[in-house]
Amino acid sequence: MFTNEDRQKQRTGKYGTSRDQYLQDLVTQFQKTTSEEFKEQIVAHLANFSYDPFNYDHFRKLHILDLFLDCLTEPNAKLVEFALGGICNCCPDPANAAIIVQNGGIALIVSCLTSPVENTVLSAIAALYYLCTPSTKKEMLTTEVLDCLKTYAAEGLVHLRIRNIAKVFLSMHGS
Repeated sequence: MFTNEDRQKQRTGKYGTSRDQYLQDLVTQFQKTTSEEFKEQIVAHLANFSYDPFNYDHFRKLHILDLFLDCLTEPNAKLVEFALGGICNCCPDPANAAIIVQNGGIALIVSCLTSPVENTVLSAIAALYYLCTPSTKKEMLTTEVLDCLKTYAAEGLVHLRIRNIAKVFLSMHGS
């Protein structure tokens, strides 16, 4: 359910933690922990918050998009999966998309297209779909990317969900 300021006040209560503070606490915990499992839980939790546009200002203020982008370079497949899910949820917003693009997000997302994790590939294709604009097409629509997507769109080679989203991407941006 999407929220708004009134709904957030109602849910938080008079003495509750503000959304801004709660998200800041999660970022701080992520930065301090050495436990990979705890990092995964935090990034998954932050990715869940990325579904709601109410949180986007908080994400930008707290540099959570940068945290997601940093996770894409980690060897931990779950961190990559959850972070890319968060990016995918946030990137339809123009201000978030600008941050992702300005901070090298396209190359990082493209590098996830060949992940063995289905959700990571799905999120990568969807994020690229939203980030593909006249100003990003040259960087994004390389021969390698288009060949990868054409392979995914071919019948019977990958999971149906990946095939379908690759077909949609190519129909919109592949020419």
